[in-house]
Amino acid sequence: MPELPEVETVRDGLERHLVGARIAGLDVARPDLRFPLPADLAERMQGRLVQSVDRRAKYLLIRLESQLTWLVHLGMSGRFSLLHPEQEHEPTPHDHVVAHLEDGGRAVFTDPRRFGIMDLLTTGTEAEHPLLAHLGPEPLSPDWGPEALSDSLRGRRTSIKAALLDQRTVVGVGNIYACEALFRAGVSPRRSAASVAGKRGAAARARRLHAAIKMVLGEAIAVGGSTLRDFRAVDGQLGYFAHRFQVYGRESEPCLRRACGGTVRRLTQSGRSTFMCGQCQR
Repeated sequence: MPELPEVETVRDGLERHLVGARIAGLDVARPDLRFPLPADLAERMQGRLVQSVDRRAKYLLIRLESQLTWLVHLGMSGRFSLLHPEQEHEPTPHDHVVAHLEDGGRAVFTDPRRFGIMDLLTTGTEAEHPLLAHLGPEPLSPDWGPEALSDSLRGRRTSIKAALLDQRTVVGVGNIYACEALFRAGVSPRRSAASVAGKRGAAARARRLHAAIKMVLGEAIAVGGSTLRDFRAVDGQLGYFAHRFQVYGRESEPCLRRACGGTVRRLTQSGRSTFMCGQCQR
């Protein structure tokens, strides 16, 4: 499933290509994806100008004129392809929604597994939407500091890895980037969340982990995310952060930290693969 850096890469591509464009019409090939689509999706979006493209966690918020927001979640395999007016496109059975632009371009939403989500909401009511209301802080926001992370972990008996995957703690830090951030911070994914927080303020582990989360996500966004399974950016390009993995997917390989001498292990936590170095992650 695309994680925050991949969704941010898609957001950036959509913003650069769609802002200022007017939607001439919408072709909707089926009534549902993961959930039913709004019955009046095509009718309400027709003729609207795209004003901006935002992101909340892993949700895309495509802002249209007259206070209408097109909410999109890519699911496990969803992706947008942006086509120029003269560009040919061979339709597939998985092209579920096609937005036709006034200049002849198209934005094609393809989702082979149909785990994507689409909805329409009134701009400014995001905090009330059932899919967004429970979400925690954005990890790249300047308002999210080490103290906020520490406060959200204090008193929690769950593992720190599970806490990072809980979208109420912080949004968008999925399995891959949680492994990478914990490795860079030197924190064991099996350590209790409460022990990372410390008793007061932001403990040293929380500060290291906070910095590592921001660093890992920032680096991944800069290179277009990670190419795993079906992810592609809107221009069809692959993400290259996978080439920078320091621990994820490196089972039985030597730890990359100098003088560590450890070996990367894989373990299962809550049904997800975790990669760690037992020598230097404590």
